Amino acid sequence: MSTKNEGPFKDAIDFFYPRNCVACACVLTRQEVNICLECKTTLPRTNFHLIKENPISKVFWGRVPIEWATAYFYFAKESRVQKLLHHIKYLGFKDLGYEVGQWLGDDLKLNSSLASDLDFIVPVPLHPKKQHKRGYNQSELLAGGIADSLDKKLNINNLVREIHSPTQTKKSRFKRWENVKDIFQLKDANEFNGSHVLLVDDVITTGSTIEACCHTLLQCHQIKISIASIAYVAY
Repeated sequence: MSTKNEGPFKDAIDFFYPRNCVACACVLTRQEVNICLECKTTLPRTNFHLIKENPISKVFWGRVPIEWATAYFYFAKESRVQKLLHHIKYLGFKDLGYEVGQWLGDDLKLNSSLASDLDFIVPVPLHPKKQHKRGYNQSELLAGGIADSLDKKLNINNLVREIHSPTQTKKSRFKRWENVKDIFQLKDANEFNGSHVLLVDDVITTGSTIEACCHTLLQCHQIKISIASIAYVAY
């Protein structure tokens, strides 16, 4: 419940301890939370959801059969998008991860042919040890926002990561693939039989992690797989 003094008290706190935008570090206004309005409207969107043969889709051509693929933002080192994702992935900004997932879900609604027949939203899983250490799975937060925006089922228990592998950072495409092949498992392949699954990750670079997930999901009979990420690293 708010009180009469909440506004001035909050203003005083913001004066002495200003809140900053996670992307550009500017001071936020009272109405802004985590990210400023300018960043929210000007971060570099790909609009891949409006283009079937987009760069994300082409990453997987000849590797795994997919229905469609998209990414919300372009990623570049030292960019506002990298800072946004860093806060979500490493600094505990869980509500922001969920919110960004909602943004992507809202964009997917603009192309009704994409999301209309989705059955499950499935995040790329972390190994339990890594998730315990971090406290959460950032892809699960993003997937949760997408699922709520699209009113689809979030499934976090069927696709699991059984083997802990080293970080993918600074690995070549071939080394990335060697690092993740055969590390995912399904608890119940029948659960996804005949379903259209949207696989969600935070960032796609070479696509090796997503590809490994897809190979595991393809154990399911007549499954359809689509892919969504928050950011895409263009080489």
